Amino acid sequence: MTQPPAPSPAPAAAALKRDVAKLGAAFAAGLFLVSSLVWGLAGIDPVASAGPKLLGIAGDAALAGLITVALWRLGARPLALKLGVAAGLALALAPLSGLIDWGLHIRAVAPEPVPFQRDYFASVVIFTTSELFGWACIVVALQYSAQTRAAERHLAQLREEAQAAQLRALHYQINPHFLFNTLNSVAGLIEEGEATAARDMVLGLADFLRGTLTLDPLSTVALADEVALQRAYLAIEAVRFAERMRVEIALPEALGGARVPALILQPLIENAVKHGVARSPGPVTIRLAARAEAGGLRLSVDTIGAGAAPGAAPAEGMGLGLANVDARLAGLYPGRAGARGAMVAPGHHRAEIWMPLA
Repeated sequence: MTQPPAPSPAPAAAALKRDVAKLGAAFAAGLFLVSSLVWGLAGIDPVASAGPKLLGIAGDAALAGLITVALWRLGARPLALKLGVAAGLALALAPLSGLIDWGLHIRAVAPEPVPFQRDYFASVVIFTTSELFGWACIVVALQYSAQTRAAERHLAQLREEAQAAQLRALHYQINPHFLFNTLNSVAGLIEEGEATAARDMVLGLADFLRGTLTLDPLSTVALADEVALQRAYLAIEAVRFAERMRVEIALPEALGGARVPALILQPLIENAVKHGVARSPGPVTIRLAARAEAGGLRLSVDTIGAGAAPGAAPAEGMGLGLANVDARLAGLYPGRAGARGAMVAPGHHRAEIWMPLA
């Protein structure tokens, strides 16, 4: 199985950058509004103080932007390294925020002299350090969240590809097994001088194999087309078994357009021929029927009159075809489809499948 390529990081990276920018803008706007409200309650004119506050917030935003760029360049480095870099940058850049705040204060009270207030400066540095480190933690969390989502998408893609490969394998496993028997029959017809019958059988075989091999095992086909393909298969087998095999098909016209998995009936029909007609000394009827049932579609293949010839070996592998069909249906319609087989009466076997009607 060819492994699908990992998702391109460019779109995810661009989306993460947009998310970080939006979150930063929302945080800055929220800080401005809350501080304006608090300052207003403290008796400070929110309009007059708006300019300095905006400058202070813009300065802190620029410092946070530097930390964001640094974390971005670290990419998928270990978490401890990212947090260490974030803490170091927060400690190194926080004094700049204190200087910006002090400069705005000087401008606000000019030309009055402003003595340096060590305690106030320290409180600004401590607050800004925690603010910048908190922002860095948010950025790191967003990075890991984006990486987790990308990994989940890639894993889902891998699982989907694996399931598709499994369905294809099941499809190829149930491709016609009658090829060698048919070629032997063609050789027998040629030896008997039945050139026309041999030619018709070869042409029928070619058409049937072309139809089966060109089908996409993951696609669906109209039920009428699926039944037509099985008719072609049975027509080939009819040459081998002459009058011993009888075919009855009951397909309501209203169900002809129903969608079914490609070649879903092939194993059931093939089992009916291989374990019914081929092993029975007398005539056998193969009856294919379709019916709508409780919002679903039920397809059945009855093998009537089948009985092993005296001294014949026990039938083997009769459940393999049904098991493959059941596995295909389980992959396509989890919990809503399946296949089973049972003896209805002596000499009467029924295999049936059910699936959603679409």
